[in-house]
Amino acid sequence: MSHHPADWDAEASTFDDEPDHGLTDPATREAWRSLLRAALPAAPARIADLGCGTGTLTVLLAEEGHRVHGVDFAPAMVERARRKAQDAGLDVDLTVADAAAPGLEPAAYDAVLCRHVLWALPDPVAALRGWFDLLAPGGRLVLVEGRWGTGAGIGPGECRRLVELAGGTAEVRPLPDPVYWGRPIDDERYLVVGRA
Repeated sequence: MSHHPADWDAEASTFDDEPDHGLTDPATREAWRSLLRAALPAAPARIADLGCGTGTLTVLLAEEGHRVHGVDFAPAMVERARRKAQDAGLDVDLTVADAAAPGLEPAAYDAVLCRHVLWALPDPVAALRGWFDLLAPGGRLVLVEGRWGTGAGIGPGECRRLVELAGGTAEVRPLPDPVYWGRPIDDERYLVVGRA
């Protein structure tokens, strides 16, 4: 997929149709809630959700009591995220900006979350360095990535190498369980917890 906002704007209306995007199935939603609860600091933490798309995880984390700032470069995605937060009665900061250079306050976040974005960036190491700069002391970077059946994406070894090139350490956890994706998968999907 391209790194152009207009292309992602065009995806906004159907983006949540994928089970792991919309999290409309209760079992899938709870699986992601538990996964992120284990990977992220305890609430209330300040979290930057970069490349937040339609805000599904942004809202999920706000429901958990976190202070979340969602960022996406596609205005139609951010508009959907705003509606989702409003419908849930949650106060969430949402900004139209590039996840690779979100323009957020340095050293201000307990965690930076980025799902299915790193693989698509033109300079992933530069982005990762910038994301590490957003973390307060002791903060962590949480990435959800994969190498999908389409051939797109990055494998876990490559993701670890990118995090290390950016000056961090990476702990990889495979996510093969169908509950996360709404169907059985035969490709590589995983979570990474990185620390500076």
